[in-house]
Amino acid sequence: MKKLITILFFTLYMGASHALVIDGLTLGVSGSVTNIEASGTETEGGETNSINSVDNERVLIPSLFIEYDLPIFNGISIGLDYIPVDADVSDKAMVRKDTETSVTGTATTTTTARTQSAQAELTDHYTLYADVMFTDSFYVKGGFVQVDLNTLESLGTGSAYGNKTVNGMLAGFGFKTDSMIGKYMKLEAVWTDYDDISISSTVARTGVTTNNKIDADLDTTAIKIAFGF
Repeated sequence: MKKLITILFFTLYMGASHALVIDGLTLGVSGSVTNIEASGTETEGGETNSINSVDNERVLIPSLFIEYDLPIFNGISIGLDYIPVDADVSDKAMVRKDTETSVTGTATTTTTARTQSAQAELTDHYTLYADVMFTDSFYVKGGFVQVDLNTLESLGTGSAYGNKTVNGMLAGFGFKTDSMIGKYMKLEAVWTDYDDISISSTVARTGVTTNNKIDADLDTTAIKIAFGF
């Protein structure tokens, strides 16, 4: 479904860019400076441990959008925004080295060293939004988002996690003005709160009967500049 939506978006975007001008329809490009923040817990064998908060600050993210001014609601525009690039949740992979000590039935101590590496990325990010003008230049923004969260772990324990599609809500405000480049320019601040994420490992750790489970919270804040044509 996400692939079909992506193909449809680019078909509409490229088709509209070569079509006659449609009153109220705007195509645009934007760029944002985004902070990505994540925190959570891991449950392993009935024991729950906090995961250190991670972030990726000042990520530069481009996007494409299609926007339409509703003729029956003066000052309200609806739009669809698509981010064609991936973004890492953390600015670096989280790496930890563990040494497990055990005693066999013959009282011989054995040690096992394991390296745990974890990272995640956001991809195929869509926002369906509405801008509501309160003055000639000031507006508030609200919308719904959907993104794929891909886990990129390499765990010595043998555990592995799958990917997940995550929904969320966006809110913000901005200023809109005429521009020498295209139809208009927008400068906005937006905050996105994603739904709580729960992912279970596809492979249980050796010696643990239940699969590990990660519960996480993901938020982003961004300063964005956009040009409509």
